[in-house]
Amino acid sequence: MDRLTRKELKSDRFALEVQHSVEYVTGHRRQLIRWGSIGGAVIVVAVAVYLYISHSNSVREADLTAALNIENANVGPAPNEFMLTYATQAEKDKAADKAWTEILAKYSGSDAGAIAQYYLGTRAADSGNATEAEKRFKEAADSGKSDYASLAKVALAQLYAGTGRVPDAEKLLHQVMDHPTALVSKDEATIVLARAIGPTNPKEARKILQPLAGKQDHPGVSQAAISAMSDLPQ
Repeated sequence: MDRLTRKELKSDRFALEVQHSVEYVTGHRRQLIRWGSIGGAVIVVAVAVYLYISHSNSVREADLTAALNIENANVGPAPNEFMLTYATQAEKDKAADKAWTEILAKYSGSDAGAIAQYYLGTRAADSGNATEAEKRFKEAADSGKSDYASLAKVALAQLYAGTGRVPDAEKLLHQVMDHPTALVSKDEATIVLARAIGPTNPKEARKILQPLAGKQDHPGVSQAAISAMSDLPQ
């Protein structure tokens, strides 16, 4: 998993599965431009990691699976003995932070390390620690792992937009648009860009969303674009 780029995916089918999963998520969740909501994008990473794990078998993938299981664990009474459950959200958060921190320490410089940085960034954002989130996203974005770096750039751009640094957000999103990956297409990055500039430049945002809203061959992208247009100031 050290080099998970388009050329090194296990098969064309894997790449298509990832892209279809991203389109589904794009079409069914609102990409709010507030840094506190960045955690929703974790679904995309989880899909990509699980699909990769299904094509490989190693200690590294086992560590990633264990960390993802913590992320997906229930909080409260255990419904059955087979489901991972934590008594409180604080206990779950502590376990997740520990798991991702250990993966980062063990696999720094690899795709697994980039994934861990991304998750730690989303957790920091969701807890209100913008400074820590920015640090994590930057490190993941600068990791050189194109697929996960693109997700980190999008998350970082959302954080920038939500904290008033729209020009910085635009710069990052244009980078992703110019160099799309299996996890973030040009269209998806464009929708995030439109949401970032929408509050201050709704006319331009609507202009770039309109062609995407008519993409009948990509219903997830079309629905996300229409949703983004409906949120623009009149």
